Amino acid sequence: MEKKKLINDRISSIAPSVTLGVTSRANAMKADGKKVYSFAAGEPDFDTPDHIKSAAVKALAEGKTKYAPVIGMPALRLAIAEKLVRENGVSYEAGQVVVSDGAKHSLFNVFAAICRDGDEVIIPAPYWLSYPEMVNIAGGKPVVVQGKEGDGFKISPSDLKSAITEKTKAVVINSPSNPTGIVYSAEELEALANVAVEHGLYIVSDEIYEKIIYEGIQHVSIGSFSREIFDHTITVNGFSKAYSMTGWRLGYCAGPAEIIKAVGALQSHSTSGANTFAQYGALAALTGSQDCVVRMVEAFTERRAYLYDRLMAIDGITCVKPMGAFYMLPNVSSFGLGSVVFAERLLESCGVAVVPGAPFGVDGHVRLSYACGMDTIKDGMDKFEGFVKSL
Repeated sequence: MEKKKLINDRISSIAPSVTLGVTSRANAMKADGKKVYSFAAGEPDFDTPDHIKSAAVKALAEGKTKYAPVIGMPALRLAIAEKLVRENGVSYEAGQVVVSDGAKHSLFNVFAAICRDGDEVIIPAPYWLSYPEMVNIAGGKPVVVQGKEGDGFKISPSDLKSAITEKTKAVVINSPSNPTGIVYSAEELEALANVAVEHGLYIVSDEIYEKIIYEGIQHVSIGSFSREIFDHTITVNGFSKAYSMTGWRLGYCAGPAEIIKAVGALQSHSTSGANTFAQYGALAALTGSQDCVVRMVEAFTERRAYLYDRLMAIDGITCVKPMGAFYMLPNVSSFGLGSVVFAERLLESCGVAVVPGAPFGVDGHVRLSYACGMDTIKDGMDKFEGFVKSL
C-alpha cells in the first residue's frame, strides 16, 4: 500500500521566512564569538516605553491573567476604534475591530476569511514576503504586480487594472512599505482605491508603519476617502513598530462587519483571545503620551539620512529613497551576483547581515533595516562598502 502524504500540501509548500533565517544565522555567528553587523531584523532596537510596560505590570499585579475575550478586551477595541477615527479618519465601531496576536496574525486571519479556493489576491512587488504565503495557505492565488524602480516601486491604477480577472478578490496595499519604505500619496491611493471599488475588490490595507514617516509626508488611510471605499477596506495595524512592542504580539484588523465576524469565528477556534495583560499595555500605548514615538522617529530620521548617503556614494548602487518605515532596498545587481549569493557572501566574509531581495519579489536587491544603532550602521557600512569594492 502506498504511504499517504503526511503533510498538507498547502503547508509543505511554505517557504521558511528568509528574514528570520538570516537573523538566526547572524545570532549563531554572534554566539560563536564573531562580530556581526546586522541590518536584518525588522524590529526597532528601542525598549518598549516605560508607561506601556508599567500598565502591563500593574495589570499583572491586579490579577489580570485570565482569558481575554476572543476578539479583544472591550476597552482596547473601543480605544482602537477611537484612534482610527481620530488619527485615520475611518469610522469603525468597536464591534468592527478584532485584536489578534500581532498584525501578522491579523493579516493571516483576514486572508483566511476572504479567500475561497482559487480566489486571486493582487500583491504589488516588492512585497512583504509573508503576503503570498498567507494567501496560498488560505487557498487563494497570489498575483504579483511588479513595481518598477524607476517609478519608485509604486504601481499605477493601470497596472492594477491590468491584473484584475473575474477571479480577483482583493488587492493588498502596504504604505509605508516593507521592504521599500515607499509611501503612496493621497492622490495615488485614491486612484488605486477607485479601481478596486469599480471591480468590487476588497482592499487589505497594511498600515503597521504609519507612524514611522519622514520629511513632513502624511500617512493617509485608504479607507478615509469615501464611504464606498471604506466599505471595501480592511485596515490592519498593530503595536510592534510604532511602540517597539514586537515581543508583545498584538495587532488588530478593522473592517466590514461580515469580515470581522468571520475573523472572530476563526480566531475562536485557533488562538482565542490575545494575551490579557499585554492588552493593558496596548491600551496605555494608545491613550498615553506619544512622545516616545516622536523620539524614535527622530532617531530613525538621523539613521536614514546617514545610510542613504553612504549607499548612494557607492559606485554601482541605486536606491529608492524611503519616506517611511525603516528599510532601504538598494539595487546591487550591477555586481553580478543574485541577491541570495550576495547576502550569503557578505555575511560569511564580512559579518554583515542583510536580507536578499528575492523573497520580496526583487532579486538583484538587498534589504537593509536601520532599526539598529548608529554604531552598527557606520561600522557595518564600512564593511559593506569594502565588500562591494572587492567585487
